[in-house]
Amino acid sequence: MLPAVSAFLGRLSSLFRRRRMESEMSEELEFHRERLREKYLREGMSEPAAERAARVRLGDTHRWQERLREVWSFRIVEELTRDVRFSLRLLWKSPGFTSVALATLALGVSANTAVFSLIDSLLLRPLPVPHAQQMVVLSTQEGGPQPGYSFCTPFFRGLEGKGDVFQNVFAFVNDTLQVRGESGNINVHGVMVSGQYFPAMQIKPVMGRYLTPVDDQEGGGSSGFAVVISEDFWKSWFNGVPDVVGRRLVIANASFTVVGVIPKSFTGADPTHQPQIYAPLSADPIMDAPRDHLHGGTHAWWLTVMARLQPGVDLQKANAALQAVSTGVLHASTGEADWIKDEEQHHFHFAAEPGSNGFAYVRSVFRKPLLMMFGMCGGLLLLACLNLASLLLARGAVRERELATRRALGATRSRLIRQLMIESLLLAALGTGLGMAFTPIVGHVLAAMLSGGSGPDSMVLDISPDWRLYGFAAAVAFIAAVLIGLMPAWRATEGDLNEQIKNGQHAQQQRRQTRLIPRLLMTSQVALALILVSGAALLAASLVRLYRSGLGFEPHGVINIPFSMDKQQLDGEPLMEVYRQIWEGLKTAPGVKDVSFQFIIPLSHRGWNGRYAAPGGERHMLWLNSVGPDYFSTMRIPVAQGRAFTWTDTKASGLKIILNRSAAKLFFPQGGAIGRQIVDKDKTAYEVVAVVGDAKYRDVRGPAVPAGYVPMQQDPQQKPSLNAIVRIDGPWQPLVQFSRELAARLVPSIPAPVIRPMDEVVDTSISTERMMALLGVFFAGCSLLVTAIGLYGTLSYTTARRTNEIGIRIALGAQRRRVMAMIFRENAVVATIGCGAGLAVAVSLSTVLTSFLYETSTRDPWIFAGATFTLACVASAASLLPALRASGIDPMQAIRSE
Repeated sequence: MLPAVSAFLGRLSSLFRRRRMESEMSEELEFHRERLREKYLREGMSEPAAERAARVRLGDTHRWQERLREVWSFRIVEELTRDVRFSLRLLWKSPGFTSVALATLALGVSANTAVFSLIDSLLLRPLPVPHAQQMVVLSTQEGGPQPGYSFCTPFFRGLEGKGDVFQNVFAFVNDTLQVRGESGNINVHGVMVSGQYFPAMQIKPVMGRYLTPVDDQEGGGSSGFAVVISEDFWKSWFNGVPDVVGRRLVIANASFTVVGVIPKSFTGADPTHQPQIYAPLSADPIMDAPRDHLHGGTHAWWLTVMARLQPGVDLQKANAALQAVSTGVLHASTGEADWIKDEEQHHFHFAAEPGSNGFAYVRSVFRKPLLMMFGMCGGLLLLACLNLASLLLARGAVRERELATRRALGATRSRLIRQLMIESLLLAALGTGLGMAFTPIVGHVLAAMLSGGSGPDSMVLDISPDWRLYGFAAAVAFIAAVLIGLMPAWRATEGDLNEQIKNGQHAQQQRRQTRLIPRLLMTSQVALALILVSGAALLAASLVRLYRSGLGFEPHGVINIPFSMDKQQLDGEPLMEVYRQIWEGLKTAPGVKDVSFQFIIPLSHRGWNGRYAAPGGERHMLWLNSVGPDYFSTMRIPVAQGRAFTWTDTKASGLKIILNRSAAKLFFPQGGAIGRQIVDKDKTAYEVVAVVGDAKYRDVRGPAVPAGYVPMQQDPQQKPSLNAIVRIDGPWQPLVQFSRELAARLVPSIPAPVIRPMDEVVDTSISTERMMALLGVFFAGCSLLVTAIGLYGTLSYTTARRTNEIGIRIALGAQRRRVMAMIFRENAVVATIGCGAGLAVAVSLSTVLTSFLYETSTRDPWIFAGATFTLACVASAASLLPALRASGIDPMQAIRSE
């Protein structure tokens, strides 16, 4: 073995058997001393003389021990170990400083890592499939700024067989499935997939097999329709029985055969959902009956399409191939020549983009808010680091005499800087660890804000930690250590050694006070805090104005109770009679004031529209809703003219419609809409029986769209699934059991309804604005707290260093209130400069928030004035206590202590 390798291995082993080697080293030195003593005895020396001569010849044993340790030990490791132990003792002896430092860092780190875990889950984490980098998402391009990710069946089938650049082309659509259990139908989140879905995923089933192209045929495979279930569903629904393959599931009143179980690690191509059941795409006419998207042609845009590239094919080649086949697929999709011509004029073509982390629609909604939030988190972390840097700077000044003494005893400046940096690294590591402990709590709160509900089809985010999160936390700890430790360590070890030992903390005091670095750090803290507080104030003001903008209806006290009627047997008049019985039953519930029905829940991001025209007039887009009697009084929408719907407004009584003010003005600008007619594209006429107030339909931010209401008895659907809307006086929780019992008695085959308050619907519709405002206020509060702690700690250290000076001033006759004013004035100058600098930067950066603001100017002087005043109050409060403490110094005690 090479000597260098042997020496390295010997040193490495010494780390784990130090005591044994120390013992062996002592024994060896004793052995040499004894041999020397015996040699001198043989030469005729006396016993004491031989003992003394042996000790003189061998020398100091401690010196030999140190030399031998240098030979067989890692000196740097030992020094680092000693530095760590010393730093831990110092932190332990300063519990106040350590607690403040760790709490400040934990606050900044937990916020950063929690937001990063959301970004990782939503934007960065790849699908748990082999070679995820080969996955791509397909889209349609029509010359607009945004691609289209919804495909119709003909488009998908036209691309499915393109195997020259793609190994697999597959489609999927998330859906809520009605699965029959022991107590009736239950809503379960599922996904319908095409035959190449699982071959593209290339993962192994827990048992059984996956769906194949044979299963994705009309009527299913040879043994009917097949499904694959998740591992969680297998354990919860089938109790994890080993013979689950071959068992039957009744979905949408049809029988399906379980052919496989998917592993828990795979949750589908959309990472924001966790499907329990995977069904073939060809089962859509059964799953969504009476609707049929599968055969809807170019009128049903319902599929998300992805593909796996062939090995060696890059994205550029795939896009070239898609461009070449776009025209052919377009012409083969439909016989509507006018539609094809219009698409060609808009330069229609297919495109591919990276899809290694799957496809989720919410990415386009939350990408920008999450990145903006991450920037705010970074500002909070930087503020925490500036705070600790100021505290360490002041603390290092107090330790000048100690550090100077250590330098005088032989320690080099680099050695002292290393020890101080290890102290900073320990603080950063412990603060990061504490922050990581709170990350799951903060992350789950943020995920709940994004998901917007807890139903079977609500968004699910996997924020479990992975290597990216741990790597980010390690980077945060390292950066924090450098930011909070380097400058204080450098400053604490500079200066004249003799002066520091003689005069301690007052050496070169006047020169140090003129330096700008400590004041610059405090000024930067105030400026950064003002930027965060100003941004939060703008977001909060925007949210308040958004809530006050007016919805056109009163959501408070209204709950929605959905009744899924599409899979039960009744339709037409018998179904309407069931709805009437539900209406009468709900009226008898305690606390219920009004009851009605609606098909579209306002602001739920669902819509139903069509193009209508007044006789001889131009066609206009009209947003529609199917509603029941007493709807407008229940929703508190004023009826301006005409009458509301009643139970007598059936199809036999003639088609009726109610327009809102915007629609009435659009179709009949001269007025007089009552009694007149509008017609749809099929020339079907509807009589206008009333004009009602405008109500927000799809978006809180924009104006009310032209809308029309049709009676629920005239709903064009065969089996409309309507939502009962109930206005209550009091808590709505008691109505949960009542509505379920009512549904089980009148329509036992439908799933139990899940109540959703209208206030929750409104909050979900503005979830981005709410999230930004709430988190902005949270970060602003944290910023004010960190700034107050930082200013107070730094000013307390600074004031403590001036105890002798202040004592002399008081002894020479200075009034205590003048001393307090002097300290307060010096701190106020720092706060004023920081506020001025922060205000200038905040005004210039506020334009970044423009897209998140509603009727709020990014230059609103009142908001910036309020933010500046708030921060000034916090800075004054942080400065007041050190100033009071300075005015209370006993001059005799201060002079005697020197």
